[in-house]
Amino acid sequence: MPPPVQLGLIQIDKPTVGRNGYQGFNPHSEVLPKGWNDHNARPLPTDILVEHDVGIKVRDGVTLYCDIYRPTTSGPNEQVPAILAWSPFGKKLNGITVMGNLPWNIGIPRDTTSGLERFEGPDPAEYVPQGYAIVNVDARGAGDSEGSAVIMGTQEGEDGHDVIEGIAKLPWCTGSIGLAGNSHLGIVQWFIAAQNPPSLKAIAPWEAAGDLYREQFARGGVWDSALFDSITHNVIQGHNGLEHFAEMFRRSPLQNAYWQDKRADIKNIRIPTYIVASYSTFVHTMGSIRGWLDVDTKDKWLRWDPYQEWFDLWAVKESRNELAAFFEKFVKSKDNGFEKTPRVRLALLRFGDRDPIYPIEADDYPIPNTKYTEFFLKDESTLSLEAPKESTTLSYFSEVKDGGFQKLSFHYTFEEKTRLAGIPKAVLYMSTQESDDMAVYVVIRKLDKHGKALLNLNIPWANAPIKSFDELDAKDHHNLLFYFGPLGILRASRRHLDASKSMHPNYPFHTHDRVELLNKGEVVELEIGLWAMGIEYEAGESISVEIQGQYPFFKDYSVHEKPKPDADKSNVGDHFVHVGGAYPSRVVLPFI
Repeated sequence: MPPPVQLGLIQIDKPTVGRNGYQGFNPHSEVLPKGWNDHNARPLPTDILVEHDVGIKVRDGVTLYCDIYRPTTSGPNEQVPAILAWSPFGKKLNGITVMGNLPWNIGIPRDTTSGLERFEGPDPAEYVPQGYAIVNVDARGAGDSEGSAVIMGTQEGEDGHDVIEGIAKLPWCTGSIGLAGNSHLGIVQWFIAAQNPPSLKAIAPWEAAGDLYREQFARGGVWDSALFDSITHNVIQGHNGLEHFAEMFRRSPLQNAYWQDKRADIKNIRIPTYIVASYSTFVHTMGSIRGWLDVDTKDKWLRWDPYQEWFDLWAVKESRNELAAFFEKFVKSKDNGFEKTPRVRLALLRFGDRDPIYPIEADDYPIPNTKYTEFFLKDESTLSLEAPKESTTLSYFSEVKDGGFQKLSFHYTFEEKTRLAGIPKAVLYMSTQESDDMAVYVVIRKLDKHGKALLNLNIPWANAPIKSFDELDAKDHHNLLFYFGPLGILRASRRHLDASKSMHPNYPFHTHDRVELLNKGEVVELEIGLWAMGIEYEAGESISVEIQGQYPFFKDYSVHEKPKPDADKSNVGDHFVHVGGAYPSRVVLPFI
């Protein structure tokens, strides 16, 4: 059952025919013939039987609706397993259309998908010919599914359990189910699999956060709902309300039963798990790592994707083939040798006009024998392997002024080729004279041999419409396409830690169960875990650690962002960073 709190709800748009693939409520079956290509995309390689708006009743009496794509020969005498994809984003015909609204189509050629795929989900044209049913479920409150829409937590976990068991009993199904999909479709797998539905045999969370408070909405205690506000405005439709995250944060900006329910109990998962992670996502990186560390099975794999998640999901044939092989092994129970697949494969980004290095096989993650090295902040712009003996105080203006903001930057130049891969951390001694709190952002940038800050392209250069960053138009700036570097965020009043819950010494677990305001001028120690990195540096290239009071990346979704809850405080005035002597401000970097 969901946690014992009353949900705040926000009104969402009613389903409208033609919007986001919605075609109206119309339970019926049809056969799409081989060669079908209504979206001028990928022709179907075989006939596909489609059952629209199939209802499954869950334990509280609510009916959830799904579309089922399966072989025309499937039935009681020729049963097939099912791959289930779950989200509130619409269950049909919206993958290819969403891509078309984004810069460069995220590099995905139009003939890669058929148009039958749901947003962030597996394409029926890929998996039905291989003997699977694809089941696209409209989550509670989405589309024509009954109830009010909820996002993750026990409610979605229980709903998923019940739908899986309902699908498993249908006459065409072998009773063996897998979960697949990216982002929301990946996150929800943690919550569903933790309920241990008997018919669920394997999951494949492809870029999946594991804690909505700490990794999406209130990272470091700083509120940011811009991405979800955009999704709510553009994508989610339903007949009732949607849970209102900003209202729930207004009611309780600290941890309570509601927010605790949004942290997946990954240790309760005991089935084969195929995890895809990337550095460039701004939501999922650390959830993927915790998934790898916490799932309770020997049959687990972690692959670091060198590209943007949707590109890898749909456009990389090797990735699609490997996912199919994983399901063949654990959902179809075929002896195909998948267990010989390397358990961990790493990617290293090179930034600038160079494609990444991939794959690099490893025994575990974080990489065994990683050398964690402290670099100390020194004077105005230097990182040093030795802690300065004398104390110095540096400052930046934390507010936006004249459309920009100040930052402090500390550099170190590598004398030979260097690889950093793992979880970095910043330990900063900071104070302010003008407020009782600070929101601090720390980002690691890569600099070229001339000191120029570089970006990384999140798709292969061969799939980009430009040949180098010199041709980049500002209108195409988007975090989906470009990666600045690993980021850490922390509000000073949320600095309290519980080391026993930290998944790694460099990724401190902030409890967010108390507010510890600052006295003006009080120097406090802030441990700020940055998201994982994997970067190769050539001799003469540099690392730059930047500290500021404002979000440092592109603000892609701010047009739909609602006003921040009053519980979220803005920065005021100067922030002071104390370095050297009694204040050994530093970063810890992972060398491999």
